Amino acid sequence: MKGVELISIKSPREIEAMRRAGRITAQARALAGSMVAPGVTTHEIDTAVRRFIESHGAKPSFLGYGGFPGSACISVNDEVIHGIPGPRKLKEGDIVSVDVGAFIGGFHGDCAATYACGQISDQAKKLIEVTQQSFWEGIKMARQGCRVSDIGHAVQEYVEANGFSVVRDYVGHGVGAKLHEAPEVRNFGPAGHGPRLLPGMTLAVEPMVNVGDWQIRVLPDGWTVKTLDGSLAAHYENTILITEGDAEVLTVTEDGAYV
Repeated sequence: MKGVELISIKSPREIEAMRRAGRITAQARALAGSMVAPGVTTHEIDTAVRRFIESHGAKPSFLGYGGFPGSACISVNDEVIHGIPGPRKLKEGDIVSVDVGAFIGGFHGDCAATYACGQISDQAKKLIEVTQQSFWEGIKMARQGCRVSDIGHAVQEYVEANGFSVVRDYVGHGVGAKLHEAPEVRNFGPAGHGPRLLPGMTLAVEPMVNVGDWQIRVLPDGWTVKTLDGSLAAHYENTILITEGDAEVLTVTEDGAYV
């Protein structure tokens, strides 16, 4: 049908290629997280991510995507997503969201996590924990025969039960040969809607969670998204594969880490 993007079902060979891309992406995320410390600039983290991805024969998925100038999106405190790396020095108490992608063998991996810079507030710790757990709650519903909206419904229920809010303006997505594919994977809304999930679908599930209200604003740079009320935000994302059983997380390091 004209104007309707079909959801791609990956073959076993394509899934293996996505595991490879996912592994490199996850290791780049872990590297970025290990660098988060007071005095480090977001540019230094971005440079290390780019070098790591390229050293493995891959390309940073984000570099030049829609004109984005970095290899990683690095968003601090009230920045939700799409922060542009630059001279900003991280400070004790900051929380730092890093979103990375790697393209190799014709396929992309896409993942993100929020990291503590030194000692952070109890509220910030809870935000990071709830955001991560909301992903795992969501993918309990990422099973053959469920619908796409079942994932987001579970995310929203968990986040709001913990007193936080889910960003509405940005959502997860299919991922594969293209960085953004069908279907759209919302982190909110009623269950029982959208396409049925089938084995071989690959999705980027990515809760974006605010301490305060869910509304956001985009800075004049055209990229950086901040919470409208200035409250803290966190982001957690993995690329997953729908199977005949539990979803498989593809963005996992060689030693089995998901952050």
